[in-house]
Formats: sequence, structure tokens, C-alpha cells
Amino acid sequence: MTELVVETGSEKAKERRIRVVVAKPGLDGHDRGAKVVARALRDAGMEVIYTGLRQSPEQIVAAAAQEDADVIGLSILSGAHLPICRRVLDLLREKGMDDVKVFLGGIIPAQDVPGLKQMGVVAVFMPGASLDEVVRSVRGAVTADPG
Repeated sequence: MTELVVETGSEKAKERRIRVVVAKPGLDGHDRGAKVVARALRDAGMEVIYTGLRQSPEQIVAAAAQEDADVIGLSILSGAHLPICRRVLDLLREKGMDDVKVFLGGIIPAQDVPGLKQMGVVAVFMPGASLDEVVRSVRGAVTADPG
């Protein structure tokens, strides 16, 4: 996380900013939800890097490495969530980036959620999830990490 130093009178308060890469993997061209979530995270004080449409798992993990991200947020509507998440998580492990948390949002069948979590996805947000819930989950997962 990057460190933000805030002057408060004669004291300096240190606040750690969470860095989030938001990505749209695969061929899905609908990114309104990803942009709404990215804005909510930014408005909550996080540093957000939106990679854009049609990103490969390799591009997403490279962006996370380059940006020193704490979190990757994936938005998937295409039904390819299982292989995409598996590949992203495998690449993170291969690159020694096990501390990067992966979140998923989109159209995800409920029966796939346990497998995604077992794979290493921290949380899965279905349609109707509140932005406050997303912000709390991301913040909680990063600040609870002892590393």
C-alpha cells in the first residue's frame, strides 16, 4: 500500500492507501458495473487503476505487479469466471504475489461461489451487492492481512 502523509496541526498522521486494479477480462464488452465499483473504491479513499476492456489474465497480473496492487477486482459477465480466476490466481502464485487479494463481481452462478473461494477468491459479489459492502470487504481483507 502507498503511504499518504496528512498534516494535522503539528502532527503527521499516516494513512495507508489501498491500491486496487479493476479489470474486465475476456471478451465481455460491458464495463458499466466495473466503472461504478472503481469509482466507489476511489471515493472511499483507495487508489484505483482501471485496466479497461478485454484484458487477459497475464495483462491483469502484469498491471497488478507494475502498480504494486494490494487487490485485483475482476468483473466477469461472460461465464468464463472459473478458468479466468484460476489463471489469475496461478499467475499471482507463480510471480510470488500471493498477498494480492482477488475479488470477483458479475454474473456468477451461486453453485460456483464455493469453488471460487476454495481457489483463493476472497469474495464474490452478485448483482445487487451494495457498494458499501464491496468497500468494506476490500478494506477488511487488506487491513486484516498481517503482511
